[in-house]
Amino acid sequence: MFLAKALLSGGSSSGRGGSLARGLGGLLTGGGHGGNLGGLVGGLVNLISEAAAQYNPEPPPPPQNHFTNVEAYESEEIRQFRRLFAQLAGDDMEVCAAELRDILNKVVSRHQDLKTDGFSLDTCRSMVAVMDSDTNGKLGFEEFKYLWNNIKKWQCVYKQYDTDRSGTVGRAQLPDALKAAGFHLNEQLCHVIVRRYADNDGGMDFNNFISCLVRLDSMFRTFKALDQDGDGQVKMTIEDWLQLTVYS
Repeated sequence: MFLAKALLSGGSSSGRGGSLARGLGGLLTGGGHGGNLGGLVGGLVNLISEAAAQYNPEPPPPPQNHFTNVEAYESEEIRQFRRLFAQLAGDDMEVCAAELRDILNKVVSRHQDLKTDGFSLDTCRSMVAVMDSDTNGKLGFEEFKYLWNNIKKWQCVYKQYDTDRSGTVGRAQLPDALKAAGFHLNEQLCHVIVRRYADNDGGMDFNNFISCLVRLDSMFRTFKALDQDGDGQVKMTIEDWLQLTVYS
């Protein structure tokens, strides 16, 4: 909820918890009992502001009541998505993670040149969580459209770097694939991503590739929204920090 609210409001939280680096203390600086974990987290916090500064995300989705007669300005593709969305969403025009998975997999299955089994429920839960402004566990159509526009863009990158058509982006191609998707990451961050999202051989399939990019997109947009003075630092309370990390 905090993540999505930060993206929508563009505001920062109160300073009750101090700066993020100061609030985590020795863990971020590598001192105390943090050990190697502290050094890793500290390095990631220092690197994320540099990476976020180079990232240019799509404009955020507008509020649900933003448009009037919006369909008159939509492409035929988006109109088809709206009809499919309405069939699954019901009267409230919102979808849960399972319904989002059904929509995305129906669309992805039509792309015969894309070697994938589709999106997992866990990936779709993550997609909903980072976009869910009221924590009701559902996405509205505008949020879905923002998500789909990113997926369309990133699937082109995925196909470009799946050079052997194996259905995975290999470890060697991954840094360039992330850069092509708009994320200029340090080697250390790339290693962390491989450990989190890749298989034992370091390859990343389509489901995990998109899941990774959705998370990066939301993290960078949140950081930029909170870092209003552009100094590479943000302030938040421990409650905000927990909401940011747990429900995402």
